[in-house]
Amino acid sequence: MSDILVERRGRIATVLFNRPRLRNAISLAMWRDLGRVSADLSKDDDVRAIVYRGAGTEAFASGADISEFEEQRKDTASALRYGAETHAAYEAIRYNPKPTIAMIFGYCMGGAMAVAMACDLRFAARGSKFGIPAARLSIIYGADNVGQLVDLVGPAYAKDILYSARTVGDEEALRIGLIQRLLPSEDLERHTYEYLEKVADNAPLTVRGTKATVQYYLEGLDEERRGRLKQLQLEAFESQDYKEGTRAFMEKRAPRFEGR
Repeated sequence: MSDILVERRGRIATVLFNRPRLRNAISLAMWRDLGRVSADLSKDDDVRAIVYRGAGTEAFASGADISEFEEQRKDTASALRYGAETHAAYEAIRYNPKPTIAMIFGYCMGGAMAVAMACDLRFAARGSKFGIPAARLSIIYGADNVGQLVDLVGPAYAKDILYSARTVGDEEALRIGLIQRLLPSEDLERHTYEYLEKVADNAPLTVRGTKATVQYYLEGLDEERRGRLKQLQLEAFESQDYKEGTRAFMEKRAPRFEGR
């Protein structure tokens, strides 16, 4: 049985790290499954949004399973293979066209921080803790992951977190922009799914286009990317959903979008 589970809740899929006895530490097999299921969900028309979370409330995930490193990262070749698997998982989340939320209870450390940062939003329970202990393992974090940290908290806080390898508390994480919501533990799940139900009610082509626009802006708006965004705008304008949205507005009713 895989330690990455996928659950469905209407139009929302949940990807679950299912190793609660090990604070959901992510094994190499889990990295592989994480990339695969994220890619599969990106192509599923019945899915409007995706939640990533850990089993239980002690940890989102405590990071990569370091107990595997002596075997799975024992030399340059194995380290490169391991890095390719984690990179593929991050990319499958980061470039998923569906809106994604990391729902965080407890510890979110190391590689799990990279997973959370690859999501569009991070909603956390009070008492959550965050950190990237790479400096205590003589690991240099990947450029894409560091870049996402810089995008979220700015260069000075990114250096602070990485230089010190310290643990960031929940209030500080909210203040510096690492997370977007901080809620009582008992309210987090309800709030997350209610929020995504609202998102799922909106026009999927607009949500997808918005995500692409923000991503391209952060990566640089060259002519090729501007052309892609223009095409997405035209697809939305020519869609049945545009006609439905206009009719619903005139008829003073809620629109029923189908993503086409």
